[in-house]
Amino acid sequence: MGLTIYLNGDFVPDEEARVSVFDHGLLYGDGVFEGIRFYNGRVFKLDEHLQRLYDSAKAIRLEIPLKPEEMKEVILETIRRNNLRDGYVRPVVTRGPGDLGLDPDKCPEPFVFVIADTIVLYPDESYKNGLSVITVPTRRNVPEALNPRIKSLNYLNNILAKIEANNVNAASDIPIAEEAIMLSNDGYVVECTGDNIFIVEGRDTACRVSTPPTYIGALEGVTRNTAMDLARDMGLQVEEKIFTRYEVYIADECFLTGTAAEIIPVVKVDGRIIGDGRPGRITQELVKRFRNLTQTTGTEIF
Repeated sequence: MGLTIYLNGDFVPDEEARVSVFDHGLLYGDGVFEGIRFYNGRVFKLDEHLQRLYDSAKAIRLEIPLKPEEMKEVILETIRRNNLRDGYVRPVVTRGPGDLGLDPDKCPEPFVFVIADTIVLYPDESYKNGLSVITVPTRRNVPEALNPRIKSLNYLNNILAKIEANNVNAASDIPIAEEAIMLSNDGYVVECTGDNIFIVEGRDTACRVSTPPTYIGALEGVTRNTAMDLARDMGLQVEEKIFTRYEVYIADECFLTGTAAEIIPVVKVDGRIIGDGRPGRITQELVKRFRNLTQTTGTEIF
């Protein structure tokens, strides 16, 4: 691929970027990461992503060996060395090498690597025409067990849900599950496998834009928070509230947010048409404002 990777203090070609087979990030998913987009030579919401990275590390008692300002420079330098102006950068901090037991205290040195590359999660036509999503049986991890606000390397919960969506597609002549909605143990909508979910109720300036609260198991997404701010700037009522699939089915609009996905409309959920079956006016305006924001703000790379 010809990429340059930051690897625990050095910059190396991607074919030389290696992690120990004894690293607890590999063996047990013990570590944290961020996915960050950069546009037009600027890293979008870098400080917010770094804050979440360090908060996640603190929550699992993982001491990142770089200070936030040092990590910021490592991220920027990784992008520079790959000569990218638009793309995706992923800083990862693992517990580091240890023995074959679970004890994190037997891993003396955390391990840091950073990858910068391009990314496309959905084709352009999905942003134009909207996604079709389904609800899957796999429930979202309960916060009391593994709080999803910790952006950890353990994504098996999400992967199992994605497998179920893929299985549905494999049994159909046409893809009908471009994403999967995950519910809480109580049956409330939480989020998708890699995105936060929003619904819009109402069709005028008095409409409400709602998303599930983080306390039921949703990731506090940076793009999620940005979409909420943009909606408020439009004069819309924005709220975090619990809701069921029923509220999604009868919503006037639905959309997903995520670093890789950005803001993308949803037009069908579990075979139910959302609104009139086309991306809604509010969603389209949010997409427009979000894209303008990403092109004009952020931490300069070069």
